[in-house]
This record gives sequence, C-alpha cells and structure tokens, in this order.
Amino acid sequence: MNASSQPLVHIHNVTKTFKRGFEDLHVLAGLDLAVQEAEFLALMGPSGSGKSTLLNLIGGLDRPTSGIIRIGEDRVDQLSDRQQALWRARHIGFVFQFYNLLPALSAGHNVELPLLLTNLDKAGRRRHVAAALAAVGLPDCASQFPRTLSGGEQQRVGIARAIVTDPTVLLCDEPTGDLDRKAGDEILTLLQKLNKDFGKTIIMVTHDPHASARASRTVYLDKGRLSDQPSA
Repeated sequence: MNASSQPLVHIHNVTKTFKRGFEDLHVLAGLDLAVQEAEFLALMGPSGSGKSTLLNLIGGLDRPTSGIIRIGEDRVDQLSDRQQALWRARHIGFVFQFYNLLPALSAGHNVELPLLLTNLDKAGRRRHVAAALAAVGLPDCASQFPRTLSGGEQQRVGIARAIVTDPTVLLCDEPTGDLDRKAGDEILTLLQKLNKDFGKTIIMVTHDPHASARASRTVYLDKGRLSDQPSA
C-alpha cells in the first residue's frame, strides 16, 4: 500500500477507561477507525456512548488508555503534553455546539485567537481572519460582537475560528444542536462546502439523522464499539 492510500486519521485498538470511585468505567473498547483525507464523517450514537470521548482523543485533548491514534504522520497518543498542545494548535479545528465565543471580543478577534499561537505578524493575522470570515459568508462582521449576531451567525464565526489556521482536521461536536432547522441546515451546507470545495476533512458528532445525511459516511458508536449500522 503506498503512502497516498493511507488514511489521514488512523485509530487502532483504542481503549479508554475512566476511574469512578473504586470502579473502572470502560468507555471505548478496542476501537478501530480509518478516515480518509477530505472525507466528511458523521459519528452517531446514544448519549454516553463515548462519541465526545473519541473526538477528544482524536483532537489530542485526552489520551487513550491503550491503542494507537495517528493523524497523518503523527502518533498523537505518544506526544508529550507540550507537543500535543502545539500539534493541536496547528492541526485541529474545533467547532462546538454552544459556539464558545468570548463575548467581550469582536467576531474578528474571536477568529484571531488561534493565530496568536503562530508566528504570523498582525497584518498576516488580519488577512487570515478576513479570509476565514469570507469563507463562512460573513465578510463584513469582523467588528461585530457575539451578542449582536444570531445563533447561526455565531456558529459561522465559530467555524471561521476553527478553519483560520487551515487545520488538518475539523472536529465538530453537535454543531447544529443549538440551532433551529433553518440555521442548522445553513451550517450543514457550509460544512459540506468546506469539505467539497476546500477539501477539509471533517468528523462530526451528531444525534440528528438529518445532519448525518449530509456527511459522506456515517458510523455508529454504542457501548464503546463502532459499527457501520445503528444498533437494533
């Protein structure tokens, strides 16, 4: 198999166990997953099935109890805390259900935050912010504050912040969960555009079959295990 056919995200035999008092809580059990570059993957499953745990492992926010997590050429599970933080800033864009915008900062400054960890000067950061806001359809909103924006517009700012560093993978945790159907559909259309037109690799956690239908592939997580079919 040549290098170009290797998956971008490779997860092999990953387990995750949490301590709850004297009990071991087994959240993920020998999990395998491969995600190709420029794929849009939806991850579904009941509450408590481990979807957000898996997303945090892929994004380098947590470590597996055992197993391999490789993104591109990087063994994420083997990085030190400092290496993980630097790797995450370069390679991962996060989109959250509740936007996580800082209310005291303008939309532009919210989008700029990840760039403060880079070597870009102020002018370079401004160019990247402008390009990211244009990509999400908000080219004139840099000076507006979150409270003046609708929920859908705030989520677009959140997506602009996620893509401003041109990350390797976008991780979306219920990105339409706090939006009405119309605004949610607009966000899903935007994610499809980022996937198809810009080649972004997207992994999206969702409870909504309407949202998962926009992805190119859906996998199901239940009782710590993945399947191509929902559990009965």
